Amino acid sequence: MQVTSSPASPQNVTGKGESAGWGNGRLLPTIESTRTPHSGYHFDGSSRRFFEGWYFRVSIPEVRQSFAFMYSIEDPAGRPASLLSLGDKHRFSAAGAQILGPDDEYICQYETDVSRFWASKRDLSLGNTFRATPAYQGREPLDGPTSTADFSARVADGFQITPTFHQGHIRHNNQPPNGLEEWRIVPEVSWDYQIRPIYGWGDTGAPQKATAGWLAALPVFEPHWQVNLAHGLASGWLQWGERRFVFQNAPAYAEKNWGGAFPLRWFWVQCNVFNETDDLAITAGGGRRGLPLLPDVSEEVAMLGVHHQGRHYEFIPWVEDGSVSWEIEPWGRWHMTGKRADYEIEILATTSEAGCVLRAPTVDKGLAPFCRDTFFGQLELTIWERKGKMRGKVIVHATSSMCALEVGGGPWWQTWKKTARYEEPVRSLMDLPLGNVLQAIPPNLQPPGL
Repeated sequence: MQVTSSPASPQNVTGKGESAGWGNGRLLPTIESTRTPHSGYHFDGSSRRFFEGWYFRVSIPEVRQSFAFMYSIEDPAGRPASLLSLGDKHRFSAAGAQILGPDDEYICQYETDVSRFWASKRDLSLGNTFRATPAYQGREPLDGPTSTADFSARVADGFQITPTFHQGHIRHNNQPPNGLEEWRIVPEVSWDYQIRPIYGWGDTGAPQKATAGWLAALPVFEPHWQVNLAHGLASGWLQWGERRFVFQNAPAYAEKNWGGAFPLRWFWVQCNVFNETDDLAITAGGGRRGLPLLPDVSEEVAMLGVHHQGRHYEFIPWVEDGSVSWEIEPWGRWHMTGKRADYEIEILATTSEAGCVLRAPTVDKGLAPFCRDTFFGQLELTIWERKGKMRGKVIVHATSSMCALEVGGGPWWQTWKKTARYEEPVRSLMDLPLGNVLQAIPPNLQPPGL
């Protein structure tokens, strides 16, 4: 099946989700039942350095291609002259949209006007108007989601996102920094697709979890990280330059970060397209992050999370008998293991692709080239039952050639090898069941974004 060069003859793709029966007589979870903590926008109105970034991926296994939509807002308090005179504290105020697409092609629209960005404090809803249509020039921009027709009438360049649909159109408007002439730029991209959730971050039918634990509700460790949609189904279309993709029930994924800046260095693995099954998703990652309450102090931590057959297998270093080990090369090989009292996991991901350099929020340079990604990772994943200290029965074994891989920060030139485990009393503090207590607080009293 070939990608067409004419919008009049689109490529029609039926995703693996439909062939397996998701949404075809098989009960799909509801939006509310899969809503995770930290779905909302976390900006509290303060003048400190702040960013929030959202990542949405749609994969099309039939053509072995993916799209990653990355939206960001930095220093949303803006650039008033009173602050600029105090050292240009908000010199990085900007809203951006990046997309990494087929064959690691790339587009980015980035504007310093943050007044036309909006986001919900509770739901995974956000949007921005980079440029209004001629009929709406000079009029009030959108401050919430609207119909697809109304959006198209009002917005020439911009995007709107809700838990159930994504729509937008952007144009590349910046030059590659020196040394990054390797970027293969697509001049403009449009998209419109629906989302149906399958897994949030937790067992099906159970309260969903904060990916980084209950302390993510406080500015203790930054940046924070939340997987919002470990696996879902996307149906719609995307116009990528001269190529048009039309897809149905394509695997989808969503996560977000927020805080002062990205980690000092990090790695990440994500996959929900496997050769053996369509009912499997993994997200794993780790990094060295700063502690805002303790200047010049950092910690190294990692985790793995797998969803399969309604279960959430979580491997984190702050549970009893929990540990996560990793051995990550600067590029090309990601090896991780995780242990807890009842299960053990091992993943090995590799790539021979060069990948694409992407921008990420930084402390001193704003949204700057700071990480490298590819969609073409080879992944092998195995989960075992644990019998005492030994591996027992294999619960899951699967492989993929469409794993998303990333390294960032640094620079770092040598293999990063580490084992993370928490000792008392920190382990018990992290493992306190306070997530549901925080969720039970009346919305008007909850921290922003929870």
